[in-house]
This record gives sequence, structure tokens and C-alpha cells, in this order.
Amino acid sequence: MHYKNFKTVVYIPAWIAFNMTPQKLESDYEFIEKYIGLDKVYLETHRDDIDVDRDKIMMIKNFLEDKGVVVSGGITTTVCDFEGAEQGKRRLFNTFCYTDPAMREKIKDMAEYAAGIFDEVILDDFYFTDCSCERCIKEKGDRDWVTFRKDLMNDVSKNLIVDPAKKINPKIKMIVKYPNWRESYHFTGYLPDDQQDIFDATYIGTETRSPKYADQHLPEYLSYSLVRYMENAWPRRNGGGWFDTYQCWSVDRYMEQAYLTAFAKAKELMFFQWSDLIENHFVGGMKIQLNKIDTMLDKTGEPTGVATYIPYASGGENHLEMRLGMLGIPIEATPVFPSDKKVILFTESAACDETVAEKIKGFVETGGDAVITTGFLRRTGDELRKLGLTEAYVSDRKIAATRYQITGDEAGYIDNVKPIIFPEMIHGNNESWSYINGGDGDYHTPLILMSTYGRGRIFTISIPDNPSDIYRIPAHATDVLKRILCTSGYVSGKDISMFTYDDGSIILYRYVKGDIRPMHVNICTTAQAGALRDEVTGEIYPAMPYVTVEGFEPHQYMLADVIITPGVIRKFRWI
Repeated sequence: MHYKNFKTVVYIPAWIAFNMTPQKLESDYEFIEKYIGLDKVYLETHRDDIDVDRDKIMMIKNFLEDKGVVVSGGITTTVCDFEGAEQGKRRLFNTFCYTDPAMREKIKDMAEYAAGIFDEVILDDFYFTDCSCERCIKEKGDRDWVTFRKDLMNDVSKNLIVDPAKKINPKIKMIVKYPNWRESYHFTGYLPDDQQDIFDATYIGTETRSPKYADQHLPEYLSYSLVRYMENAWPRRNGGGWFDTYQCWSVDRYMEQAYLTAFAKAKELMFFQWSDLIENHFVGGMKIQLNKIDTMLDKTGEPTGVATYIPYASGGENHLEMRLGMLGIPIEATPVFPSDKKVILFTESAACDETVAEKIKGFVETGGDAVITTGFLRRTGDELRKLGLTEAYVSDRKIAATRYQITGDEAGYIDNVKPIIFPEMIHGNNESWSYINGGDGDYHTPLILMSTYGRGRIFTISIPDNPSDIYRIPAHATDVLKRILCTSGYVSGKDISMFTYDDGSIILYRYVKGDIRPMHVNICTTAQAGALRDEVTGEIYPAMPYVTVEGFEPHQYMLADVIITPGVIRKFRWI
């Protein structure tokens, strides 16, 4: 391994393998080895209408293994029309129709072929079905598409891929790689809850590209949080994170994908794909940066963050928790209800769990703090009110907030802000209490509302109509939310992520976007620390007392002021 804390891996698609020559392979290898360092390759045997013959596969495999590179197999389950298959089906992305007998036989042959060569095979993230042909409609019957595709892909996974592969090679490890569009898995037959009992391991897409223009508008923080989600979904069985060069129009944007994947403690960093890396200026500084990150991670514990409940097969306020991660709130998303935590965040996605209101009742009653969004309240409000957890509801009106009031702060007024549109929350005055108001003229609405139940509390946070407006809320106001969610400490600042670990390590990264000048940020802790130490340079930042008032109660912190430059990774520890 070139690095202590992760392997560097490159994917070779079938069309590259098909055209590879020994001379090209040696030249390409030298480039990748020099600028990234190559520990492992996934070598694809099939994609679209290309099946790579065994001689070509073995030429590449033997060359790389002689260099000390581990070589595993790959399959992309896309196929063009071929003899024996029903013609004229409308299949987006050339995905398989898994009710077509010829295509079913084809996928089985592909699995058996790869299993005869490799001891480990990964399925690229086209392993889904969107087919709605006449045969699929007939076989669906009275089931909805989600249920039908779930049943269908369970059958395909077990009976056409994994079992046939293991019959050929009992030692084989079969990996299913999930894409970066987690909120839509269930619509196309991706089943991480069921497939963990079929496949040996998983992988996750961490490519975020350009959030402004990419089809899936994915926040940069996804490269971290999706790794953590899959680690919590399949403990110790997530192989790594996979990213690419597409729609990355700057070196920083490309490399940030690798940074965050590594910060999440992914075992493998997958670079897609081989030919995109060759003579590419994006990778010129990659080995330098990965060495820095590897040194930082060498003495860090396991990632921690705000427990965020995202059930399987759920959607709503999609990627919201990732946007909060872009504000400096460390997020630990999980599909398993994290009842052992002190604070849990519930976005609208959590409302897809039909029992979630009862779970919240039990959690709060025994002393937990539930932080729910207005999207969640809108979906579950009737049940929450029936259980007596809140009296608040979301009206049909909108408020364009141009000013903010932090109610516990005598000087907590922020005026003349560019309008941000929030939903109006109605609540019983003094039955619950607003920590922040947002309004215009002489009217306002709560932006963070607190009520009590049993030994715990429920906070409702208002989400702007345009989720990206979260980044425009004044930092002094978002700090209130950080203090609610991050009970042991937080960082004040914008366009910055804080990655925390159970040994007390803190990694800060400020994104290269917007204002790219150096910026002061305040790092706060509830611990009785005397100073903050930069773990790389050894520089010491003295801590000073800092007191805030929220909910009529003072909260004491120790605060250190540091300067953060975009694109520069910093690691700290309180001492």
C-alpha cells in the first residue's frame, strides 16, 4: 500500500481494456503510479456491447499483478440489443430488462465469466432497472413499481448473479456498488437493506462534480456523508468511495471529492476511470495531498457527528443534512434509528418511517433532543400533535425574512439581510419558545422553535424554500443551530466543514468557492480546554471563555480563533 489509511484504486472500463496494448498499459501505469500511486485495479469484463476476451483480461491482469497491484473484476450491467433479446424496448442508459429471458441468461453468463477469472467482482452503479416494457408491466401485475422492482432485483441478485458466481468460484467476493442518488434507490430496484443479505460487500459513489450544474444537484459534503451512511448501513462491509473527473471544472473541485472520501475513513479511494487520469492535470498534485491526508488520519479515531435518521427507501428534503454539513455541522447519517444518541436530526426523509413519531416520543420522553425540520413537521404534524409532542404546524404562508432576532441575546439583532423565503410556523406562545425569529416589517415567524416533552426537548428548524439559501443565513444565526445539534462544540463560519473523531481529533476544510480569501473562524468546545493545537504545525491557539444564552439558560464554551484558507486542510485537538 502507498498509504497507511486507505488504498488507491483505479477502475478500467471494458472499452479501455478491449483496446489496451502492452505498450499503452505500461505507459499508463507509470503515469498513474507517479501521480497517484496504484494499489488496486478493478478490471471490467463487460459493458454495453463489449465483452473483453480472456486473453486480453489476463494480459492486463498479469502485468499489473507483476507490479504488485491487486486486480479484481468489474461488471457494468448495461447491454445493447442483441440476438435473442426482445428488440425495441425503451431502456434508459441501456440497463437490462430483467424479465427478458435472453437478458436474464446474459447477466448470468456475465457473472459466471467474471467469477472464473477473479476472486472479487464489483457491479458498477448501473445495476438497476428502469424498464417498463410490456413484459414488465404484465409481470408487475397489481404491484406498484417499487414493490415489483424490489422483488425482481432480489431474484436477479441471488439467482442470476451471486449464486451462479459462487458456484463457479466458492471463494469469490461479490460487491454491489450504489450510486450517489440515495434518495431514489427504491424507485429503480436498489435495495441496500435486502441486498446486504445477498452480496458480500458494498461500495458507494462519492462523485459530486459541480453542484450547480450536475443533474442530481449534490452538495459537496455528499462525498463524506454517503460513505458514513453506508458504513452505518453495512458495518465494516463498505469497501470504499468512487469519484470521477466529470463536470469538475477546477482542480480543487475534483480533489475535494477525494479529500472528503478519505476523511470519512473509506477503505479504498476509487478513481474512475483509467483513461481519464492519463495526462490529466487534475491528478498532478493528488499524491502530495493524499500523503498529507494520510498523515493526518494516521492518528485519528472513528468519525463522529450528529446522528441523522435517514431510513431505507426514503426521500424528502433530499440532501438537506449534507447542506448542514457544508455549514460546519458534522453529520453521521444512518438508516438505523440511533436511539442511543443524545441528539437526533430528522429531515423529511425520516417521515417515510411510519413508526417514526412513536419512536420520537419514546426518545424524547427519556431525555433525548429531537431536532425536526419544517418538512418533517409538515408530513408528520398531525401524528406529532396527537401524541402531544408539539402544538406547532406549518401554514400555507411564506415569510421573506430580511432580519433575524436571536431571542436569548440582548444584542442578537441582524438587519437588512437579502430576503430568504421561509415557511411560516404557527405555535402556541409560551407553550413553546422561539430561539430565532425571522421576519420583515413588524411580522416574523420562528426559525428555531423549542418545546419540551418528558425529560427531553423537540426543536423544529425552518428550512428555506430554496435549500441552498441555507448558506446565506447569517453565521451568527446558524451558530444557534450548531449549538443545539453539536452538544460538545462547534465551529462558526461559512463554506466550511468540520470532521470530528472519537479521539477528539478535528479536521477543518474550507471549500474553494465563493469568497476565497482567508477567514477567521471560531472553534468552540464545552470542555475545560486551555488551548487548541494544530496537529500538523504544532502551533498553539489560546482558548478564552465564551458564554451564550439560549432558552433562558447560559451556555459556557472555550473559544479559539484561527484563520482558515480555502483549499487548505487543518487538523486540531483541544489541550
